[in-house]
Amino acid sequence: MTAAVAMRPDGSFEGQPRGFPFDDFEFEDVMLPEGDDMGIASEDDEVAEEELETETGFGSVIVTDNLPEVGPEKYDKLKGLLNKIYGQVGSVREGGMNMPRNEETSTSKGFAFIEFHNPQEAMAARDSTNGYKLDKNHTLAVNLFDDIDRYLKIPDEYQSPEQKAYVPQEHLHAWLMDKRGRDQFAIRFGDETEVYWNDAARSQSEQVYKRSFWTESFVQWSGQGSYLATVHRQGVAIWGGQSWPRITRFSHPGVRLIEFSPCEQYLITYSSIEPSNPREKAKVLLNVFDTKTGKKLRAFDNSVDEFAIGTAAGPGGALRWPVFKWAGGPKDTFFARLGKNSISIYECPDMGLLDKRSLKLDAVQDFAWSPAEPIMCAYQAEQSGGNLPARISLVRVPDRTELRQKNLFSVSDVRMYWHPQGDYLAIKVDRYTKTRKSTFTSFELFSVKERDIPMEVLELPSKTEKVVDFAWEPKGSRFAVLYGDGPRPALAIYDMKNTTSKGVNCVIHQPNKQANCLHWSPQGKFLVLGGLKALNGQLEFFNAEDGEVMNAAEHFMCTDIEWDPTGRYVATSVTVVHQMENGFNVWLFNGQLLYRMPRERFFQFSWRPRPPTLLEPGQEEDIVKNLKKYSQKYEQEDQALLAQTDVDLLAERQRMMDEWKAWVVSKKDWVMQNQDGIAAILGDALNEGDYTVNEVEVEETLGVNEEVIRAT
Repeated sequence: MTAAVAMRPDGSFEGQPRGFPFDDFEFEDVMLPEGDDMGIASEDDEVAEEELETETGFGSVIVTDNLPEVGPEKYDKLKGLLNKIYGQVGSVREGGMNMPRNEETSTSKGFAFIEFHNPQEAMAARDSTNGYKLDKNHTLAVNLFDDIDRYLKIPDEYQSPEQKAYVPQEHLHAWLMDKRGRDQFAIRFGDETEVYWNDAARSQSEQVYKRSFWTESFVQWSGQGSYLATVHRQGVAIWGGQSWPRITRFSHPGVRLIEFSPCEQYLITYSSIEPSNPREKAKVLLNVFDTKTGKKLRAFDNSVDEFAIGTAAGPGGALRWPVFKWAGGPKDTFFARLGKNSISIYECPDMGLLDKRSLKLDAVQDFAWSPAEPIMCAYQAEQSGGNLPARISLVRVPDRTELRQKNLFSVSDVRMYWHPQGDYLAIKVDRYTKTRKSTFTSFELFSVKERDIPMEVLELPSKTEKVVDFAWEPKGSRFAVLYGDGPRPALAIYDMKNTTSKGVNCVIHQPNKQANCLHWSPQGKFLVLGGLKALNGQLEFFNAEDGEVMNAAEHFMCTDIEWDPTGRYVATSVTVVHQMENGFNVWLFNGQLLYRMPRERFFQFSWRPRPPTLLEPGQEEDIVKNLKKYSQKYEQEDQALLAQTDVDLLAERQRMMDEWKAWVVSKKDWVMQNQDGIAAILGDALNEGDYTVNEVEVEETLGVNEEVIRAT
């Protein structure tokens, strides 16, 4: 999941991703049961115990060796020099520097213990000063105290490791083998995290797994749904398989955000170190891990400003997430980040700069990769007071060939929208009017897969009206735009394949929509127009084929809308942004409400992604053409499976009832055999009339079907 999250230097966040309520659910506020191990129960007790033994409680202490051995007259001077060196790296605790002396001569022993306020500062001090040349005769050797303590525990004689029996890993894609083709979703509320099947045929959800205190902040699916990541103080853990064992864990203390690569090969984690001096800049640490082995492949450690270049960083030079953006394609090959007048492109799996040099682009402000192939779109701002125009460039990697470029004038802002299949690219350009007192919007539309990458310019019917939302149809050539200044904007749908001499043709235009966002179905054709926040959760289920509104509904105070991977169902939720009405609803694509699930302190709803289809485009087209033939076959199978499920459910209930009756009979026999002893204990309490029998009727709703009957 990609989300724009900007962190200010003071540690607060802007544009937090939906369902990530950091302000309401701080890490320090989570109270875990004693012995819970932060929700990461170990399958290997020996390894867990060994790791616990290395935690000495001195994680914030470093040992600096190879210092000069000085007498009392130079002792304070050397100590002051060390304070100056390490004060630039972190904040040394008061009284946290100890430089031992020889008791007989009072000279220093050539090493010192230095304590910082947190382990992150200690690690930063080790990395930046190890090998530091103090003078021509002394080069510092710096280690963490815990590292030295661990090395001292290594036995002098080699001991071969114990051979462990091979334990096969659970099938990570077993959930795709569900006979009824259902999808899963994860929810997080209060201290609970739960995974469910979406059992739409029965208008209900079926619980798959539940765990308390499973995460400290949020959960996140990997891009193809193989893993579910949980975030903890110590780092990140990923889980999968039918019984949800832990697959791998990644050590990163204080981790705040994570990002999977599109093909799930790598995981990037982020944390920040807040300086004790408010004038200093926050330190940022990003680690790149291999998801299968848990090995850290590379670390990026710098200040916020180094990862917050240009307007793309957000207001106040804040950090925008994700810092690293992944190139599209069948493999995770390249990822890149924005720099000052450059874009740094890194190559996997070595994690080094491509060709050992950055891509130089003067005044570059933002970039975006194609989701389908390693083609990058970069935006360069105007320079020299407007004498050099702004520029959009399409660059192919790794040969750095410029495929297309377009100059732009009087630019206020630019946003880039790639088609989900990489077929098209839309550039939303906000331009100043001649007076420069206002702006107007137009779109530069590139057909990336066509020869020479032709371009069309689209101007909205009214230049003065702002664009509320824009989205490409995932499987198709259309895009939708919500635009307008009032509370009821207009909806316009354009088709890139339906062009005229005047440019891209508008195929649908409808005014007065009570919406401020739009969401296409992953399969195209249908979309949901949502009126969130001030519009109180107005929903409109729209058919883009014929321009008809299939249904209008309301989910009061709705904050989020998310389609399932198949495009058949859509979930709307109300998170703790609002104190009331927390929970989620699941709808059919045409707006029919299937079921509701209220939950107090609801934080997050997330569908489990599916991997890309293995079918060729021609095979998919054939299925669409012969859908009636296939649907009849599978509808019969679905009915048989549902009937079998009913039989199994009744059999399970009968088994439970038989067990209960057998238990009651056994207890009656026990009471009869021990009647004298029970009477001696209870006395008159056994007399008839001292007890009353109440019969309680329990009603259970097995299913609800709602049908819309149109008046004739």
